[in-house]
Amino acid sequence: MENSKRREKPKGLRIIIVGCGRVGRTLVDRLTEDDHDITVIDENPDEIQAITDRYDVSGIVANGASYSVQKDAGVEEADILIAVTASDELNLLCCLIAEHAGHCEVLARVRTPEYLEEEDYLKEKMGLAMIINPDRRAAEYIAKILFTPNALSVDSFAGGHADMISLRIPEGNKMVGKRLMDLEEELRDIMLICAVERNKEVTIPDGSFVLQAGDEIAFITQVKSARELLKKMGFRVRHARNALLLGGGRTSYYLAKILEQAGVATTIVDKDPMRCAKMSALLPKAVVINGDASNVDQLDQVGISTAEAVVALTDKDEENILLALHTKNVSDAKLVTRVNRITFSKVIQELDLGSVVFPEYLTAEAITAYVRTKAAQMHADIETLVDLFGSRVEAIEFYVGPNTKVTGIPLSELKLKDQVLITCINHEGQVIIPRGNDTICAGDTVIVVTGNAELSQINDILE
Repeated sequence: MENSKRREKPKGLRIIIVGCGRVGRTLVDRLTEDDHDITVIDENPDEIQAITDRYDVSGIVANGASYSVQKDAGVEEADILIAVTASDELNLLCCLIAEHAGHCEVLARVRTPEYLEEEDYLKEKMGLAMIINPDRRAAEYIAKILFTPNALSVDSFAGGHADMISLRIPEGNKMVGKRLMDLEEELRDIMLICAVERNKEVTIPDGSFVLQAGDEIAFITQVKSARELLKKMGFRVRHARNALLLGGGRTSYYLAKILEQAGVATTIVDKDPMRCAKMSALLPKAVVINGDASNVDQLDQVGISTAEAVVALTDKDEENILLALHTKNVSDAKLVTRVNRITFSKVIQELDLGSVVFPEYLTAEAITAYVRTKAAQMHADIETLVDLFGSRVEAIEFYVGPNTKVTGIPLSELKLKDQVLITCINHEGQVIIPRGNDTICAGDTVIVVTGNAELSQINDILE
């Protein structure tokens, strides 16, 4: 057992992360921004060394399911233990030991569908605060994109009552050439454009900003208004009636179940005959084809050119990217591409792959949101944080406490920092797209879009 590095001054929550794979590394990257005291455990010394060299965290090279290792990591004083190794069984065992050895909350990544069917039992008997499944979460996220026509991404805020939607403005759209202040009153009442990417530059716009064809915009709206809003913006609102899923893994299984319930005809293509047989048994309403999704002729035979939605879900990132590029050439389908390697996210975002989904990032984001909610109980303000446009802009949901400097003052009179925009107020469950005369009250949550990475509490938005 090797102790690589120790922080001198613990702050925030005491967190133990077992597993330094893609999710573990992303969690460290996100949670160190919030000034928590973090210890990482992994049996791979190279992974531990890489993380402790880059971040101010403790590192232990050992088996995280060992009681003595967890004790050395400080489990008795820890607030949270997060188990995100590649093994479901190891993750559950880590959590079981931690739950009995200390008084911390325990979170486990679990991918096996059979375990998830017993989720309530496992949470109750093992004391799990959260079970997170990357495949199911990715499927739910993809379904939300497919059910929101034209959306490149959809992120939820305000307890699921508000959505941050990004899309690209096409040639000939009614918004092209208009200043934001000149948009129709009916649009301004139910949405607020928060950020715009143009020629790889991201802007948090003011009212004088003029929209152009090709702009990718991120806007916030009430969930119940999204369909009406898209129609008023000049976009089609009917979601796909059929979907072609290229790859028959776990994400395809969860996604097909969701699509079936919504009445979407689903075809799944996978080259593994055993997997196809299993999918056919589990999904009687879906058409399951044993074939090679990388074979252009077979793609033609399964109807890629006429599919209304195509989702690239094979086990290989390179294959998914090529499938997406091919689909763009032969089809006008709504396109979603799954990519597992977060490392190349900035390069991948520059390719025209439709909506790109990173399952491991979604997993880390869900866990980070849970940790921030836990921290909110210890006087931290952040409830939800979502990266936009490749992490160049953040959308942050703050809880407004009783002793803050932003309450009771019209928004037009608040002196905000540059690159800060108040986009939404959640007041007692009512989602408000704010105007200058609106005010923030104690107990509200406020969604702020910013290019300033130094915001950690609501008062930080002020000059």
